[in-house]
Order: sequence, then structure tokens, then C-alpha cells
Amino acid sequence: MVVAGGAEAQERKTPYWASIATGNALLRTGPERTYPATWRYRRRDLPVQVIKVYGNWRRIKEQDGTEGWMLATLLSAKRTAIVTGDTPAEMHADPDAGARIAWRAEPGVVGQISQCEDGWCLFDVAGKKGYIQTDHIWGVDPGEEVE
Repeated sequence: MVVAGGAEAQERKTPYWASIATGNALLRTGPERTYPATWRYRRRDLPVQVIKVYGNWRRIKEQDGTEGWMLATLLSAKRTAIVTGDTPAEMHADPDAGARIAWRAEPGVVGQISQCEDGWCLFDVAGKKGYIQTDHIWGVDPGEEVE
């Protein structure tokens, strides 16, 4: 597991993408353990956007717009995305709408992303891989290239 912490996390310019590193992460109203928790994340690998850094704390935003503070040790640098929309998203064999459909991913499915460019990302859901259009996922910026 790659956890965003220490010097690497301090040097990253906000906003940046991260994911929940554990199946038990608290979202708080402020950047201290004394602030009340508003949410407990039980699903690891969910993508989040880090929008502010304060010491060892990160202000994050999730897909629905919810914002709060989380300890940096609860976040991973692993790039993930979640399928959006109301219908399954096509995962193609190649980054082309005319390419063979390898899989379909239901809304809410989370996978690891890589090789993002020109509006496509390689999307890996537990070993089932295919290229997905970036407008069908949340976890990558428009026009962003991910290696």
C-alpha cells in the first residue's frame, strides 16, 4: 500500500487526487482529532480530491461534494475512480469508442486508473481491465494525463 504522507504529501500542490487507504476512516469537521466526526468510510479505495493541506490533515471533497478533514495517513496516493451516471459504463479493449467492449461497469464501481490521456483511462476493477471514457468516471480531471 502506498500512503500519501510525510514530505511527499507536503510537497503536493492542491488540488490533487487520492483515495481512502483503509476500510475505517473518519471524516471530521476540522483538522484535529477533537473535532467531531461526520462520516465513517468503510470502503477503501474510494477516490477523493484533496483541496487543502493543514499539517498532517487533508481537507477532502468526495464525489457528491461533501467536504471534511481526514488524517493524511488514512489516504493513499493510489489513483482510483468511481463510475458515475445511471447506466453501466463500457470498458473497451482499446481507448476508442469503436473498440471491442471488454466489460461493463455499473455506477458506483470503483477501480484503479492509469494510462489516462485524450479522454480515456485504463480502468482496472479487480483484474478486469478496459479503457473507459473519463466523462463516465469521477477521479480524474478533464484533460489530465495519468501514467
